Amino acid sequence: MLIVVPDDNPPVLAGTPALDRLRTIGEVRLYDSDAADPKILIDRLREADVALNIRGRTLFTAEALGACPKLKLISIWGTGTDNVDLPAAAARGVTVTNTPGANAVAVAEHTVALMLAVAKQLASADQAMRQGGWPRNLVPQLRGKRLGLVGTGLIGREVAAMARGLGMEVVAWTFHPSARLADSLGLRYVELDELLRTSDIVSLHLRATPETRHFLNRARLAMLKPGAILVNTARGALIDEAALVECLQEKRISCAGLDVFEAEPLPAGHPLLGLPNVLLTPHAAGMTPEVIQNGLAMAVENIESFQKGSPAHVVAGPKPAPEGK
Repeated sequence: MLIVVPDDNPPVLAGTPALDRLRTIGEVRLYDSDAADPKILIDRLREADVALNIRGRTLFTAEALGACPKLKLISIWGTGTDNVDLPAAAARGVTVTNTPGANAVAVAEHTVALMLAVAKQLASADQAMRQGGWPRNLVPQLRGKRLGLVGTGLIGREVAAMARGLGMEVVAWTFHPSARLADSLGLRYVELDELLRTSDIVSLHLRATPETRHFLNRARLAMLKPGAILVNTARGALIDEAALVECLQEKRISCAGLDVFEAEPLPAGHPLLGLPNVLLTPHAAGMTPEVIQNGLAMAVENIESFQKGSPAHVVAGPKPAPEGK
């Protein structure tokens, strides 16, 4: 089995126990430079049986998959799978796995940190003090405020528990609500319009799919309360970024805390960089030593499980053969 790691840049796998473990499964070729260029990716994967994907900017398009006929498994380090053409992978008999839950606590902590930092105006207070000021702005407390969670997957559930610990009221919307889950988390599912119109803080926790692109479009952003805070640690594509910039510029919402963007890294001169009412972090919510090690171990375990014929954490797989074939 030839296992190719096409994109360990910046390096996270090199020099880890997970890499040592990977080398007990088969031959490993590890590349420590970008594979965002489709030609580079194809060249690296042409003979591979397995790809261990590190970076979300590496795009496994239908064209790339078609040029790698030996490829049978893409094991993704991370939860997001929006860099893989999942229908094309399934059609070509390629299994795709990810590492759900490995980063849930870290991303939830970062989400709550953004809520607190934005609500308490920590960044602007720090900057003002460094310039000789002594700001005494009144800032809100979170206890008693309503948090609206859009999505209650593993990360959303962790955020709900942390928010409840802060004394917040938690409401949620998801594609597939569960009364049992709502009871266990102490939250209430509501219609999306109600969540957007009544929440003091709205936090996004959906997957990026064609159906969720610009989920918060101009019309839905207009539903937010004038003093609302918006937090996104999921994927930048969930928000119509141009419409959000307008909302922030016109102060139709109070402020935002963003860890993800439609284009990453955020381009120089992007309008978000000039807005005082937005706090930005560089898609770093899941970047902790614990997440890295646990996630890499799970990505390798997914390869081992696939080799044994019982793949785990499958998000796309080969289409079944027609009956009688």
